Amino acid sequence: MTEDLINKKDKYFPSYLGTNDNLITLLNNTTQILCDWFSKADKNGPLPFDESFKCIMPAENGNSEEDLFSEIESLLNNSFNPVHPGSLAHLDPPPLIFSILGDLIAAGINNNLLAYELSPSVTLLEESLCKWFANKIGFNDFSGGIAASGGTLSNLNALIAARNNAGLDTNPNSVLLVSEDAHSSFVKCMRVMGLDTKNLVRIKTDNQGRMDINDLRKSLDNCSIENKKIFAIVATVGTTVRGAIDPIEEISEICKQRNIWLHIDGSIGGIYAITSIPIEGLNNINQANSITINPQKIIGITKTSSLLLVSNMSTLENTFNTGLPYLSSKENIVNRGEIGIQGSRPAEVIKLWLGLRFLGLNGIENILKSSIKRKDFFIKKINKNKFDIYSGPLHIVSFLPKKLQPKDSDAWTQTKVNELINNNFMLSRPKFKGKYFLRVVMGNYNTKESHIEELLRLLDA
Repeated sequence: MTEDLINKKDKYFPSYLGTNDNLITLLNNTTQILCDWFSKADKNGPLPFDESFKCIMPAENGNSEEDLFSEIESLLNNSFNPVHPGSLAHLDPPPLIFSILGDLIAAGINNNLLAYELSPSVTLLEESLCKWFANKIGFNDFSGGIAASGGTLSNLNALIAARNNAGLDTNPNSVLLVSEDAHSSFVKCMRVMGLDTKNLVRIKTDNQGRMDINDLRKSLDNCSIENKKIFAIVATVGTTVRGAIDPIEEISEICKQRNIWLHIDGSIGGIYAITSIPIEGLNNINQANSITINPQKIIGITKTSSLLLVSNMSTLENTFNTGLPYLSSKENIVNRGEIGIQGSRPAEVIKLWLGLRFLGLNGIENILKSSIKRKDFFIKKINKNKFDIYSGPLHIVSFLPKKLQPKDSDAWTQTKVNELINNNFMLSRPKFKGKYFLRVVMGNYNTKESHIEELLRLLDA
């Protein structure tokens, strides 16, 4: 260790004495670098402009503050920049300012949501916030939920609870029903749960991308004949490629009749259910047993911010409670590490809480309505004689030139994506039903109608 670092050893950690002047200086410097990067986004585009970043590993002696700040700047310059108005490829909007601050506070307090004694205020905050969300979507007083690191993990928590609730924990004939357009992560969930792809029954979709109810009934009857034990049906609120919403009302009625757990993957569109925005297909969402909502995907809550909401909290407690004998427990307080897969978790719910408090319900609705408005503007203006358009009631649009053969879709979309990024527009190219498509996600609050008109001009060229 160098002489300089020895002299600074008392500055490795926040001090319980004094003013923490060194930390304040470091935070100010970091903030300046980050804000400079944001400010240069319009000039530099959505993708990295600097290819000089080198992943330098720790040496025998620690690096100076100057070296580290230089590397932070290089890291930023090699990162995807979500604040650029042309960042329209994925469900990764610009971050809310107060959510950024929430990330800072979560890192600073370094509390652990494993147990109440390690995170007293944050435990109560997460519990209250999940309860608030659950009540907003129409769940009863027995409801609640838990935060997790992303929608995949929230969905996995729900499916494990559903299988446990059905008494099928070790049954190899356990099956899950999803639409053919459901998120690919359900394959991963099945693997984690020790099940095969044959345990994942895919239901056909109609010409609007919604689960086909007749095919669902037929598949349920076939499962019964083949002695397959259904532990859940998953309905999707916002499919990845076109933002379609499965017919929740009909599916929930079938689940009630057959006593099957209904899980809703609302990672994309579930957030709309806490507002008064009239979204077709969201009726009866409160009839589900569990719902995944990802505020990070549209309203700018910094990653990660996913919630699993359940109609009855006892299902999570019965599934995941193992006891924490090495920790103290407080009467009437449930340790958050005992209602989900994850044990240690950071206080990420702070950035969701601060972001929501900053926006209020009116602010949330404003962001969501603006996303729909941008989508509607895009669809209204796009050349419909040239493109086939695939969309739903949410803010996602996929499209492809008419009569383009599947074998030609790969080359066309790749060429177009490259042309667009050269003009500072970033679109994605998902593969869907044997073809590649171009997809635009209108969740970027910085994107104005003038940007969309320029994008359409480039597409039509």
